Amino acid sequence: MELRNVISALEEIAPTRNAEAWDNVGLLAGDPQQEVTRAILCIDFTPAVAAEAAKEKCDLVIAYHPVIFDGLKRIVGGSAGSVVFDAIRRGVAIYSPHTALDVADGGTNDMLADAIGIAPETRGPLRLIEPKASQYKLVTFVPEQDVDRVAAALFDAGAGRIGNYTQCSFRTAGTGTFFGEAGATNPTIGQSGKLERAAEVRIETVMPIALLTEVLAALRASHPYEEPAFDLVQLAAPPEKLGQGRLGKLPSPTAREQVIDRIKRELGLNHLLIAGPTSGAVNIAACCAGSCGDMLDDALRARAELYLTGEMKHHEALRAARAGMTVVCTLHSNSERAVLKRLGKRLSDELSELGVVLSSADRDPFEIR
Repeated sequence: MELRNVISALEEIAPTRNAEAWDNVGLLAGDPQQEVTRAILCIDFTPAVAAEAAKEKCDLVIAYHPVIFDGLKRIVGGSAGSVVFDAIRRGVAIYSPHTALDVADGGTNDMLADAIGIAPETRGPLRLIEPKASQYKLVTFVPEQDVDRVAAALFDAGAGRIGNYTQCSFRTAGTGTFFGEAGATNPTIGQSGKLERAAEVRIETVMPIALLTEVLAALRASHPYEEPAFDLVQLAAPPEKLGQGRLGKLPSPTAREQVIDRIKRELGLNHLLIAGPTSGAVNIAACCAGSCGDMLDDALRARAELYLTGEMKHHEALRAARAGMTVVCTLHSNSERAVLKRLGKRLSDELSELGVVLSSADRDPFEIR
């Protein structure tokens, strides 16, 4: 099947529009039109996983953590990005869902909430995501006689689409003023050295952020003024009830020892790092996959008695313990790994033609001996 069909299925499971603004999710390498037959799922795309993918004849790697994150300045063999170089050379595509999967229903954080035993009907995000800008509103000012020509150029460049409607704009008549100084030798309207007033129309329209360069080039090429005035305003979608982490109540008060044992069993772990009390009942619990010490205050404000995460700084753990909260740390990727089995099953159910392999070479870099 074509890779774009797998991407569509992944977008249904974990829409990338819901990822954190700082994250780098989606297709990181590959051609949406290329054919893929077999995918390997992992947390980290390491050389060991790359070798396993080659052995398993996988032409798609779905790596939870983005292998391209801060930006690679070179993609060459033997460098920090060598696994990316090798994947591109062999025609292997790389896709990362990361925080989009964390936020998604049934995703990473719901998996942790299930491991704790938080009742589904009580759970919600520990912290709502901040909607990220996806569009600009462009405002410009055009002489009356040039309005339709400039607007058409903007629309042709990709501005003016709202849902299923195109060529969308709002126009307001007004008066523009300008004074041409010494360098303005050939103004379109009036003459330099004199305050001019011109009948103009204010055009407002929207455009995807990705089309900024093309739309501004169209504006400058079509606008009669030497220096067209324009404003750009970032637009973010209204906030949704989506967010990182999970918070909720257990069906009934449960002893901390029982909750800890359940977490081990559900995540397939023999050892956990525990800070704070290990006795007493848990009524309210919170969780967040990965490194989520920065959400400790959210959990404390919610009066959670237990907080499950991958890792937490020393002083944050001390603060939680002083507040009477039990912190359970799994090591970073161990808080995420169990979601791969869920993701693999959903992909297999939706795309029966795609072979799905869970990596056996992928593991947390830390070992407990």
